[in-house]
Amino acid sequence: MSRAPRLLGLMNGTSVDGIDAVLIELPGWPAVGAGGRPPELAGAAPRAKVLEHHYTPFADDLRAALLAANRDEAKTSEITQLHFWLGEALADAAAELSGGADLIASHGQTVHHIPAPDETRGWHTRSTLQIGEASVIVERTGKPVVSDFRPPDMVAGGQGAPLVPFADRLMYAESGVKRAIHNLGGISNLTYLPGLDEAGVIAFDTGPANALIDEAAELFRQRFDDGGRMGANGYVADTLIETWRQDAYLAAPPPKSTGRERWNLQRLPGVFELNAHDIAATVTAFSAQTVVDAYERFIVPHGLDEIVVAGGGAYNPTFMAQLRAALAPIPVLTFEERGWNSSAREAAAFAILGYYAYQGWRNTLPHTTGARHAVIAGKLSRPAEEGG
Repeated sequence: MSRAPRLLGLMNGTSVDGIDAVLIELPGWPAVGAGGRPPELAGAAPRAKVLEHHYTPFADDLRAALLAANRDEAKTSEITQLHFWLGEALADAAAELSGGADLIASHGQTVHHIPAPDETRGWHTRSTLQIGEASVIVERTGKPVVSDFRPPDMVAGGQGAPLVPFADRLMYAESGVKRAIHNLGGISNLTYLPGLDEAGVIAFDTGPANALIDEAAELFRQRFDDGGRMGANGYVADTLIETWRQDAYLAAPPPKSTGRERWNLQRLPGVFELNAHDIAATVTAFSAQTVVDAYERFIVPHGLDEIVVAGGGAYNPTFMAQLRAALAPIPVLTFEERGWNSSAREAAAFAILGYYAYQGWRNTLPHTTGARHAVIAGKLSRPAEEGG
């Protein structure tokens, strides 16, 4: 019997803090390149085994360049160079684990995501751009790389997001359990798993998570709110929160996706009338409230046994305390409290999406992205000796 497939996922998300490299194994699944059919889901979660996880923080200059691109402050020549610069950083992050991998999947860095036209902002067509040249990773590691996951879904009429729910179901769905897998990254997103039923999966971006909080932390010359202390010590401007909660995105039903293009301090009326401590406290409370609103509107009516939280926000005690208080009696657990690996979740998910793409299996849930049909998301780049 052939060895179980080993897959390396590379993820750098909307927090723009660094790169997670996660090597996983899929026991009992067909070998990479073997074709066949994916196995039926059975047994307890998680089904993917995390073998190793390495985190590489971005150097300050690279992070600053990525944020500038995301904020529409970079020239074309700068983005072109950044595309390859990030490719080198991804290759560096992959180097130590790539020897044990059959395949690498790299999400890349989203520098702009336009899920729907908005003429007031000059957005004339739906589009998305993730950078981080995959050919650099191929050249440096000698392994095939799947990248550029989002465009195929957009071409099929979807929003190119969320894609992770497809993998969430494979890893975390269990018969008889109504579970939500929640990610508090730069943007907050959830996957609702009503047992093993694929058609019943609900997934969408709820709004901001760490994006606004990280911007508030920058006012204190910090990258993030370590321990949630900034968010706990200021005054919460409830009247501003009520104004911000009127944003049309928050009330819109799924499928929907969003990004830093929409959720940044510059777009929050009145925020700069507050001092820095109060900004941190208010955007923390606002971000938590948008999560709570999403559950109450779209998920709780279907029945919900538990919420399991991953991402950087899971380590923010202030954020988590606000979620738990507002969503009680529904249990809100971290991945670690469940015995799972929070930091590995998204990189592992894209590793699985890359594996499915390489096998020639569809790897999207069109009803969660709004696409007309499922697609094989991802572009394969591979070494010459593999290509024949």
